[in-house]
Amino acid sequence: MDPQLSPTTFVQQFKTETWRHTLLFSFQSLGVIYGQLSSAPLYVFGTVHQKEFVSEETAYGLFSFIFWTMTIISLLKYALLVLRADDDGEGGTFALYSILCRHAKVGLLPNDTSANEVMQYEEENPFKAKVESRARRAIAKHKSSHYLMLFLALFGACMAIGDGVLTPSLSVLSASTGFGRSMSSITFSSSEHKQERVSKALKEYVPVPTACAILVCLFMLQHYGTRKIGFIFAPIVIIWLLFISGVGTYNIIRWNPHIFYAISPTYMYRFVVDARAKGWRSLGSIILCVAGSEAMFAGLGHFSKKSIKITFVCLIYPVLVLSYAGQAAYISKNYTVDGFNHLSESVPRHFRHVFVVLSLFASAVGSQATITASFSIINQCLALGCFPRVKVIHTSDKIHGQVYIPDINWLLMVLSLSATLGFHDIVKIGSATGLAVVSGMLVTTCLMSLVIALYWENNLIESVCFLIFFGFVEAMYVSACMLNMHKGAWFLVVLFLLSFTVMLSWHYGTLKKYEFDLENKVSIEWLTDLSPGLGVSRVPGIGFIYTDIVTGIPAFFSHFVTNLPAFHQVLIFVSFKSLPVPCVHPSKRYLIGRVGHRDYKIYRCVVRCGYHDNSRDSDDFEEEIIRTIGEFISLEENDFESLTSPEGRMIVVGKPTSDGNALVPRIDSHSFVPPESPPIFTNNENQRSPIAETSVVKKRKKVRFMLPPNSPKMRVCVREELQELVDARESGTAYFLGQSHLRVRNGSNFLKRFLIMTYTFCDKNSREPPVALNIPHAALVEVGMVYTI
Repeated sequence: MDPQLSPTTFVQQFKTETWRHTLLFSFQSLGVIYGQLSSAPLYVFGTVHQKEFVSEETAYGLFSFIFWTMTIISLLKYALLVLRADDDGEGGTFALYSILCRHAKVGLLPNDTSANEVMQYEEENPFKAKVESRARRAIAKHKSSHYLMLFLALFGACMAIGDGVLTPSLSVLSASTGFGRSMSSITFSSSEHKQERVSKALKEYVPVPTACAILVCLFMLQHYGTRKIGFIFAPIVIIWLLFISGVGTYNIIRWNPHIFYAISPTYMYRFVVDARAKGWRSLGSIILCVAGSEAMFAGLGHFSKKSIKITFVCLIYPVLVLSYAGQAAYISKNYTVDGFNHLSESVPRHFRHVFVVLSLFASAVGSQATITASFSIINQCLALGCFPRVKVIHTSDKIHGQVYIPDINWLLMVLSLSATLGFHDIVKIGSATGLAVVSGMLVTTCLMSLVIALYWENNLIESVCFLIFFGFVEAMYVSACMLNMHKGAWFLVVLFLLSFTVMLSWHYGTLKKYEFDLENKVSIEWLTDLSPGLGVSRVPGIGFIYTDIVTGIPAFFSHFVTNLPAFHQVLIFVSFKSLPVPCVHPSKRYLIGRVGHRDYKIYRCVVRCGYHDNSRDSDDFEEEIIRTIGEFISLEENDFESLTSPEGRMIVVGKPTSDGNALVPRIDSHSFVPPESPPIFTNNENQRSPIAETSVVKKRKKVRFMLPPNSPKMRVCVREELQELVDARESGTAYFLGQSHLRVRNGSNFLKRFLIMTYTFCDKNSREPPVALNIPHAALVEVGMVYTI
């Protein structure tokens, strides 16, 4: 669906949002972004081995670490600093990377290096790069720094995906463990021996099946979208926060009112001095108290910065500090009781069954933040050419960042269930989750320091101080998590290797394909001047040729014309170019130009998309292109703001309105859509024949075009060309796609062969381009090409 609000209007609305909108977004963010932070008390102390609590001082030291970690990372770094580095309202590691791609010229993606003279933005564009500073010139000069930044962006994306796999498993299993402990306390028999066996069985066998059932239900809810899920989950989070804050206050008053003395950093110093390797390892669990902070930034596209900050500072932060203080107060006086480090044990007995029910719901909500962040990150990777084709569903027609990816949703569910069934231990899952959380934060710190220096152009000292201060804190936690590598953190390494290999292979294969197309493209003179000598004939209809290059004729189309010397009376070369921005304004979306002389009726259309635009899946995309071509024909004579390309002028044409000046659409809702492709394209063995599919004729709306009533006022040549375009549309439409087959040259090294093999596997098993473009199979012509790289 196309957004009703333009990107610029959407950003301006957030800048001038009313308190009513702020409160509404704050309410929704509780169920989407802050669920993970809110449910963290379920497993922070619970993932620390009970043997590590040797005295009351241990609880004091761990609480001191929790307080200062939340203050430094969640409050200072994310809420006050990182949220300011949004990419036109979008957040996450790839948002920071896209900022650097635009303003520091460090992009390695094929879309960043293609035909800059065609893809350039106009002078008034707010995303136009600033005057180069010395630091920006130094970064742009060294190619190794470009590869390093791309690696950081992909690494951060992989950590976000790993967090999306592990956090649902950890939070739900933690709540299910409390459910099993609560069930075991119920007396079933007067026999003490039998009761002990039943209690042990309940503790051992109830948590995992319960967790799996909740995980399945959670992932089945994702298709409802962020807005509905936010309204469903937000009341649960509010009740949960009120409950744990009340329990925390009760424990502080009853067990240890002096627990707030532990806020002093001296208790951290004492813990570090007294800690051995095992004690230091427990910090890998403490970092989980800020799990979900990265989701505050990654989920920025779903809400506004103002609502996220207000919710965290006024509600989330004080409530969590109170909850952790209460749990530490209980542990400091009960560290000899069995299961003392589980949150359920610190709840008064009269409220434990209420706690069990609330914790099960809260654990499901807590998983939502990482799942939503995973969707946002993968959508950005997909648009920037770093992830295989998957179906992206935009669940909101007003907020661009709210997306749902079905394939990724079910993949996350399978991996989460695998972690739950494979480990069935929150300590091991917590070790892997802690490493994913702190690694993603460290990537954000590195990219953020570059944004401060290269985009904000602040003093270099500020950038270095930001990197050293926050990097030191996070590197300390990384070292603690690495000590748990053999106790579950290895699973994250496996997830990272799988996801990083897929992303790197797809990026490498896409880049090599693009370079091959550039090297083997055919000049426009071959089509316009030499093709008549080949006996090429023009047939009625419109031919859409989808290609990645924005100049010249793609090799696959010249291969087609050489074997079958015929093409349509109107040809339109369509290129999608993803820019490193969230959204492209509709008024700047299309670049239209001619290929050859006016009499050839050959056009080129470059569709510029941001990584949250949804142009490719639009059902009326074909109609938009034709209407845009019509606008180009009518504006061509009087245009003074065109861009210059090697093939001539290209005019910036916005998204056509329903009452365009050139062509007027008319919907015929009672007509059957006939097969679009003429039969001449069924002879080549490299092309997909449409004949087998023409027997299925489905009824849908057919958009026809006519000239506006004031068409006699047009110039004769303009009116004739528009009429030819309308007649060609009525004759039928065919779509040409290149079907690439990558082959590695003999003598290539193993790494290159492995990357191409992985790319080929992903290409065959990902979403097909015709589906991604909503092309009817009956009108599709695929031309096979072998790419030797």
